[in-house]
Amino acid sequence: MRRTPPSPSLPRRRLLLASGGLGALLLSGCGFRLRGPQALDFATVHINTPAQTELGAQLRRQIATSGTTTVVEDPAAAEARLQILANSRGREILSLTGAGKVREYQLTQTLRFQLIDKDGRSLLPPTNLSARREYTFDDSQVLGKEQEEALLYRDMQADLVQQLMRRLAVVSRAD
Repeated sequence: MRRTPPSPSLPRRRLLLASGGLGALLLSGCGFRLRGPQALDFATVHINTPAQTELGAQLRRQIATSGTTTVVEDPAAAEARLQILANSRGREILSLTGAGKVREYQLTQTLRFQLIDKDGRSLLPPTNLSARREYTFDDSQVLGKEQEEALLYRDMQADLVQQLMRRLAVVSRAD
């Protein structure tokens, strides 16, 4: 009777398991952690956009999750004032079919803002943030494409709010 040698897959499995464990150990030791809400350097902020708008609601929600800052309605009581100077959307044609019908659109959204302290000094000068998305258009699916466009605009606005929050997180007040 002939004996078969042990399967080479067993040492390979041990090697893979050991390297996976070593990788996890290295990641945990290097200080890696998921990005969470970032603390802002001011305790109160006033936002000049009403809370009833989609942008105003998103900003207030994101600032509330920072855990260190509250939104106040009285600008005189705020340590910082976030002024939304413009929030504009646009749509332009990217390509046409051979018959001259629209094939693709490019959507853009631009958010312009500034941050000033209670004394009127600029903490962040007027700054533009922008986002772009492209989508294909089909005349036979107009209703679905309108919904897709609305979804893309919501996605762009969420991206812009995240970018804005990252900008606010790096601002430090000079007392």
